[in-house]
Amino acid sequence: MQQRTLGRQGLVTSAVGYGSMGISMAYGPGDDAEGTAAIRRAHELGVTHFDTAELYGWGENEKIVGRTVAPFRDEITIATKFGFTRDYGTDSRPVHIREVLDNSLRNLGVDHVDVLYQHRVDPDVPIEDVAGTVKELIEAGKVKYFGLSEAGPQTIRRAHAVQPVSVLQTEYSLFEGDVEKLFGVLRELGIGFVAYSPLGRGFLTGTAKPAGQYDATDMRNADPRWQPGNFEKNLDAVAQLTELAASKDATVAQLALAWILAQGEEIVPIPGTRSAERVKENTGAVDLTLTSADLEAIAQILPTGGFGARYVDHALPTWI
Repeated sequence: MQQRTLGRQGLVTSAVGYGSMGISMAYGPGDDAEGTAAIRRAHELGVTHFDTAELYGWGENEKIVGRTVAPFRDEITIATKFGFTRDYGTDSRPVHIREVLDNSLRNLGVDHVDVLYQHRVDPDVPIEDVAGTVKELIEAGKVKYFGLSEAGPQTIRRAHAVQPVSVLQTEYSLFEGDVEKLFGVLRELGIGFVAYSPLGRGFLTGTAKPAGQYDATDMRNADPRWQPGNFEKNLDAVAQLTELAASKDATVAQLALAWILAQGEEIVPIPGTRSAERVKENTGAVDLTLTSADLEAIAQILPTGGFGARYVDHALPTWI
């Protein structure tokens, strides 16, 4: 597996990581056994970047990840997050950050995490206080690297001035490119980028079904991209991408991940799946080289990204 450097503080991970959220939430009933098998397969294939969060099952996801990676913990990077409340508000008060991290360490069964992200910016807590708290946790040996998620340019700069930020995590895929407007700031400051939902929540795998045909607990039933009008347009775009991928003996998921990898050497996508076979498919993207002609063809198919917003309006993050 190829390796990539995220930030200037020494964080090096596999070029493709693994996002564990779907094991526990948002995509219908979870399956711990399948999730465990997928994580193990990812490690076998050279993945060293494993992403979880307190929010994903309120500790249950961290427990699954921790148990599974225990035999090879020293070979990998574990990233987790703080900042949500159980009613999906935000709480990044220093006392809460410390409490959440201690719970995460216990859930994961580790003495430190490699990356600690603020999951969402808290408008009620100065980012300097957040960065200062993480700085203290780094100095205490409980955390190695500081990350932000869904943060804007001013927030990134202010945080970075207190404690260097190693990585920003935000949604990024062929369907969602708004974060590219932040790449200049990230490169200026030497901050790496982790792309979550790099397969458009599964739409870019060629397996999408219309809204209403998923389990009642699946977020895609309400996702704007799955709604009538948008769904058909996105389906047509994926069909065209699938044809292009086939011409390169690849799947559409591999094409989508290879496109992200081609956007910069400091970018790592973290596709999530409960399928060990899908893990193998996703990691195969590192061996797919896209030519300038391929990139132009992709741009013609999706010149402005997918159809429909990435979240319903009330859930859209605000970047400041």
